Amino acid sequence: MKIYFYLLFFLSGFSPLSAQLPNNNMYLLGNLNLHPVPVVFGAPWDYAAIWGYVAPDGKEYAILCGVLGTGFYDISDSANIREVGFFSSQINMSNPDPGNLWREAKVYSHYAYVVSEADTSGIEIFDLRYLPDSVTYVKKFKPAGHTTTHSISQEGPYLYLNGSNPSFGQGITVLDLSADPENPVLRGKWNTRYVHDCRVISDTIFAMNINDGNITVIDARNKDSLKTITQWLNSPNPSPHNCALTSDRKYLYATDEVGSLPRLLKVWNIEDITNATQITTWQPTNITTSIVHNVEIYGDTAVIAHYTSGVRVLDISNPAQPVEIAWYDTYPASNGNQYLGCWGVYKFPSGKIAASDMKNGLFVLKVGKSVGLNENNIFVNDYRLEQNFPNPFNPKTKINYTLAANGFVRLSIFNALGKEIETLISENQITGNYTAEWDAGKFASGVYYYRLSVYSENSGKSNFSETRKMVVLK
Repeated sequence: MKIYFYLLFFLSGFSPLSAQLPNNNMYLLGNLNLHPVPVVFGAPWDYAAIWGYVAPDGKEYAILCGVLGTGFYDISDSANIREVGFFSSQINMSNPDPGNLWREAKVYSHYAYVVSEADTSGIEIFDLRYLPDSVTYVKKFKPAGHTTTHSISQEGPYLYLNGSNPSFGQGITVLDLSADPENPVLRGKWNTRYVHDCRVISDTIFAMNINDGNITVIDARNKDSLKTITQWLNSPNPSPHNCALTSDRKYLYATDEVGSLPRLLKVWNIEDITNATQITTWQPTNITTSIVHNVEIYGDTAVIAHYTSGVRVLDISNPAQPVEIAWYDTYPASNGNQYLGCWGVYKFPSGKIAASDMKNGLFVLKVGKSVGLNENNIFVNDYRLEQNFPNPFNPKTKINYTLAANGFVRLSIFNALGKEIETLISENQITGNYTAEWDAGKFASGVYYYRLSVYSENSGKSNFSETRKMVVLK
């Protein structure tokens, strides 16, 4: 598979298109290009995927996967974005393994897990608990028969290896981290088709079968026995690479990376999972040549890595009609259909967006104040408590809320009898958009409630109070 894509890069050709629209409603906080590949390597690009980690103290870190290794960056202080750790990959420059071109990371708890298609690369495990002082390399983990993996997904205490070496599993392999995150336990596999990437939501896998054009939905409730639910072609020109779901799980956004042009972002209504219906397709404003790669969804915002046309941001408050509201071109040399430019994106609770550009390294961006997104530094005019997601859940869920004014905030959890069992937030907070996480690991299955109460910092009077229901399902 990796050889196919390596050749495809050169066979796809370079488009002379270079007509660029000015960057719109996004601004640059920082750009670091610290580990370009030496010329002797002859690599077509220097960097691959990006991911993020938010420490218990709220500090934010970008994880940049490069051809030469993995870098960890403290982006908390916009005026001092800096690398806090870099771990080189072993590369024989006289005979480089092109599998190093594809490197991806995901995070569980305070651990980062990094995979690549380089021979015998296994799964590198890093401990992030000592940030910002240091990152600790734990070890390389290799289950029996495992050598390489194209991409990695995560939900709860589980990793999902996508497109590993065929003798180990070309589809999806589940690793269980619940007992010991440093020593994953091999669970079930699904190898009906090659899987390029997948998204896992509430024990349901949406697998991207890039070779045959299918999106396959898989039941992962039993981690030892993954079962196919349904499938459909990601038409037209199907070559699904990556996907994300809206918070209500009614719509799936899927990207097409290879094959015939145009390569589109496609929006599917999946309320009836056995009869997915395509609602619309999308391309960047005035650009029809760039290739879509990765999409991530955060509330009513979709953030997209669109190769040569850079980072694109969509308002998906109406998921069936995405509206482009911001963009930043990390690769202004061209809008052509080559595999260069923005590989991946990750949006942090602060509103900062980390993006990986394949030649230009790490970009840290922010949506401008003229855009109506709920960022912490953007004026909001209402209080809001969102439905938790996922729901039902096991064992963790996230709760988003918006503050229209500074105040004392209390976010509490109640059982079905109305007894307060846990307090998530009890502090003064400023106007903005926030996310809290509840771990229900020590509580039984059942109905629970969460209440947001906000009090004026001047008078102590109640400004807002709302309660919502959620379900723990174990």
